[in-house]
Amino acid sequence: MTVPPPDGSRDRRIEDPSNLWLIHPLGRLLLPVAVARGISANAVSIAGLALGTAAALAYARLGDWRFALIGLVLSIGWLVADGLDGMVARATGTASPLGRMLDGLCDHGVFLLIYVALAIVWGTPAGWALAFAAGGVHAVQSSLFEGERTRFHRRVKGVALVAAPPAPAASSLVRLYDRVAGMPDRLAMAFEQKLAASPDPVATGARYARAAVAPMRLLSLETANVRIFMVFVACLAGDPRLFWWFEIVPLTAILLIGLAWHRRVERTLLSSVISSAPAEAPARYLVKEQGQ
Repeated sequence: MTVPPPDGSRDRRIEDPSNLWLIHPLGRLLLPVAVARGISANAVSIAGLALGTAAALAYARLGDWRFALIGLVLSIGWLVADGLDGMVARATGTASPLGRMLDGLCDHGVFLLIYVALAIVWGTPAGWALAFAAGGVHAVQSSLFEGERTRFHRRVKGVALVAAPPAPAASSLVRLYDRVAGMPDRLAMAFEQKLAASPDPVATGARYARAAVAPMRLLSLETANVRIFMVFVACLAGDPRLFWWFEIVPLTAILLIGLAWHRRVERTLLSSVISSAPAEAPARYLVKEQGQ
């Protein structure tokens, strides 16, 4: 059985080490088995949700190292399934909007179950409030991180995205949301325009990548893998507040520093003269196997 090679959609330089050496290799090993047995991508997504649900129940046994370890193993299984469903869909040509929606629901559903399970076991109003706040912060962090990661992977290939601004919404509340949610894109637009106007976008993208790898490595701490490890640590210690405060304080600080650093890289490149020399040899990439 041959392990499928990466398809080149992810840059290894900014990938989480656990993805590089554990999660993605396990997914590629399981891919031929899933395809040979006719297991659909949606079935893999549902299996991942089942593993995540079991992990949440295991984590609920706070302070018991055996259940904390079981929860960690089940969570790793969920992360593998989270990448495997997309691999199966691409390998079988069955990718669909329904599948992408199901994949997203399963991803968010697992963390929701973990938050709820820990809050129920902790059992205090303050615990529920902290869990709710951490969940909201998590949603914002993940959305912004995915935007930065997508931007990086596109730019390193010399592809700019210069889109016309959307038509203003009728609702003032929706307009406010669009303005806040679209702020990173607006701040990054000047570099997008420079990349689009560059005589050699590939060379410009390579130069950008060399400078942007460092802030993107910092932002890679926003992955689900890091969160799952912290859930394990908190449950091992018998105090879920360790995980909730980790979401609210350190991960928020990492996000803000990473975003500011990334924008500073763009400003520095904007103020310099973009070389038109031939691009360096392309970096190695890793298949985009997870939706986190």
